[in-house]
Amino acid sequence: MLFLTWAVVRLPLVSSLAIRPLGAAQIGLVTDWARDEGFCPGQGDVAIYRQTDRQGLWLGWLDGEPIGCIAGVRYSAAYGFVGLFIVQPAHRGRGHGVSLWRHALAHLADVSCIGLEAAPERISDYAGWGFRAASPTTRWRRHSPPGEWQQPPLAGDGLRLLEAAALPEEAIQAYDAAREPSPRPHFLKDWLHHPAGVVQVLVDERGRCHGFGRIRPCLLSQGEMASGWRIGPLLADTPALAERLLRALLNRHPGEVLIDAPGANRHAATLLRHLDFSPGPRTLRMYRGTQPRQTLADVYGLACLELG
Repeated sequence: MLFLTWAVVRLPLVSSLAIRPLGAAQIGLVTDWARDEGFCPGQGDVAIYRQTDRQGLWLGWLDGEPIGCIAGVRYSAAYGFVGLFIVQPAHRGRGHGVSLWRHALAHLADVSCIGLEAAPERISDYAGWGFRAASPTTRWRRHSPPGEWQQPPLAGDGLRLLEAAALPEEAIQAYDAAREPSPRPHFLKDWLHHPAGVVQVLVDERGRCHGFGRIRPCLLSQGEMASGWRIGPLLADTPALAERLLRALLNRHPGEVLIDAPGANRHAATLLRHLDFSPGPRTLRMYRGTQPRQTLADVYGLACLELG
């Protein structure tokens, strides 16, 4: 079961939690918690979250022991995102989650819009804090055998697949900013260039971006094989271009592959079924404040559920 935003946020309990910024030394701990909760964190993910907004990730400490965490990351004055909301099981139901939640909202108090992904059983809790439903998100999964596909041909459209040092970063940033709720240059720069991942981008003869995707190793839930892969973000002009990117990424990364697709993209489910992905747990994208202008219609896979 996927629990992206766990803690109950309506209970007015008193907590003696000390809330401090997440330090580099605790990144491994929070990554382990995320794995235990079934988030399947990617390699390097939490460090990138921290780099995006160093004041936007916190640990909750009780009697000198870390027992919970939350992210309330500010992308800009117009947009922030809440995620990575975890309280250790032995400490739940005592108001510590409420303390973390209020702390994150206070950090984002002057942000025009706040987004999050809510587990089904927490939707009413967040609605009580002014969050409104936008669209469902589904985690899709498949097993990708080695060498399943050859790289697809250019198909006569003149587009090229580029990666690594050849990535046209300015073009990717502009493409992403036009299709996501907010520009996220710092986050995306770190996300695209992290050595654990591989990025593929489709460009035309003028260097303009028509889609891009990233695949990275991730930690699967306890009881499964140790690691798999997560794809995200995956954005493209058309379903055909999204398929081309997906095939290129899957061909070189065999094993268990996950992708979180927004329901706001009406083509995503059809494409993923066509490529033998199976639907799994669902969350609900919710927003508080001014609703984003972008609809995620060209987004086939979110970068991550923790930061949107």
